[in-house]
Amino acid sequence: SWLLLALASAVLSPMVMGFRMDFSMLLEPLSFVKVLEWVLAIFAFATCGGFQGETALLVSCKGVVNKTITAAFAYPFRLNTVVFSAPDSEGCGGTWTDVYLTGNFSSSAQFFVTLAALVFLYCIAALVVYIGYNHVYQQNNKFPLTDLSVSVLTAFLWLVSTFVWAKAIADIKVSTGASIIPGIESCQAPGTICHFLSVTSMGILNVSVVFGLLNMIVWAGNVWLIYKDTNLHSQWDRISESP
Repeated sequence: SWLLLALASAVLSPMVMGFRMDFSMLLEPLSFVKVLEWVLAIFAFATCGGFQGETALLVSCKGVVNKTITAAFAYPFRLNTVVFSAPDSEGCGGTWTDVYLTGNFSSSAQFFVTLAALVFLYCIAALVVYIGYNHVYQQNNKFPLTDLSVSVLTAFLWLVSTFVWAKAIADIKVSTGASIIPGIESCQAPGTICHFLSVTSMGILNVSVVFGLLNMIVWAGNVWLIYKDTNLHSQWDRISESP
């Protein structure tokens, strides 16, 4: 164990020795934007990953009058596993079978939420570098170039994940709305009448798309801020100023 401690000390000592806490860097555009990206990632994660809702039907059948049945759904929106149970223990005289919603939108939802979680972690790591190792960041051009590459990729991923998630939300609304009634076989049984009652408002999911777009815009703008810290910018300046 002492050998592991010695190795860890040898690796971490230079990093600790080079750490220079400077919170004034938070006032610099690069750090301020990173804090903004961190906050927006939290909101994108929460508005999508924290959603819970239900859709309700009003059913009348043999021995049952105007019974409300519900199907609860939530992130990651595997609607094909969500079921309307029978209105009564006898299943409307044996005419009712379990009714499942349609569609599995987990891939779109998890793509969006996973990206938000990774961005959250990256922003923390970047802020540690900006605040504690800014002198290293400025002296070694590899750090700005890496930061630039990550920012370009992240802006693109926010664009893709947001539009994919927006499409999934539109499909989720269809799969949980009034249009589900004609597809329910149990509602077509003789003597059975089904009416769509309500579905939880999905305004918060619409807000998650807005946060996705805001993340995309902020990360795209951040590309320019980081680009100015790389030698690519200085090389372009020299080329443009040369006769």
